[in-house]
Amino acid sequence: MPPPKLLEQYRERLRVKHYSLRTEDAYLHWARRFIFFHGKRHPREMGGPEVEAFLSHLATEGRVAPSTQNQALAALLFLYREVLAKELPWMDGMVRAKRPARVPVVLTEGEVRALLGQLDGTRWLATSLLYATGMRASECLGLTVDDVNLTAGYVICTGKGRKQRLVPVGGEAAQWVKRYLREVRPLYTRRRDSGRLFVNPRGGRLSRQSLWTIVRRAALRAGLRHRVSPHVLRHSFASHLLEGGADLRSIQVMLGHADIATTQIYTHLPSTALLQMYRRFHPRA
Repeated sequence: MPPPKLLEQYRERLRVKHYSLRTEDAYLHWARRFIFFHGKRHPREMGGPEVEAFLSHLATEGRVAPSTQNQALAALLFLYREVLAKELPWMDGMVRAKRPARVPVVLTEGEVRALLGQLDGTRWLATSLLYATGMRASECLGLTVDDVNLTAGYVICTGKGRKQRLVPVGGEAAQWVKRYLREVRPLYTRRRDSGRLFVNPRGGRLSRQSLWTIVRRAALRAGLRHRVSPHVLRHSFASHLLEGGADLRSIQVMLGHADIATTQIYTHLPSTALLQMYRRFHPRA
């Protein structure tokens, strides 16, 4: 076991660099764990391979989160660089901790109706379009008037990496967009026209924060227990399509996913029929 002097030096160096007490405690914890993992050898006698082995152990045996592994790595880099004046090599062989796949929050069709029932006007239309098309909030707000082709039944959506895709818009949503373009938008753009499809009363672009607030407040008024954001409507769009019989490849195209593996998360969600069965027959449902 190295003498306490090393850890005292470590603590002192952290304080010189103005690290918080919380970070100080965490870094010292990882230094101790590292030393004990290698049989109380002094860190000066070790280097990259030992650090790599310790961090890989955290991922494979400890099953820590990526953020935890990154904190341990930062603590050991600081130890070697700032206290031992020794640079560690790039650790290509380190096993990285995996971030667990999060199952997205999805609303039922009834919950979507309840949410939309709390809105009217432009707020209702923008939120309805999110659910009707599966667009991201930024994509919806980035639409220009020229991106809309209701005769052909689609909008041109510009997604991540400036990649464009055609997103179908039909039925009720298309009719309301036509009415908005004819009756509402001209009232907002008398003095200024940003060219965006959705504008605020001053003719400027409707902000992303405004849309988030609109959706969140509508969900609260509707009594939804989920924390609802515009992205939840995108998840709901995909899930309801899949449940209705749409194929995964088509959903991938409509969502603009580069990799179908991203779209496959929706196959892990329970169907409405399964949820109804559970609620009907399970004693604790």
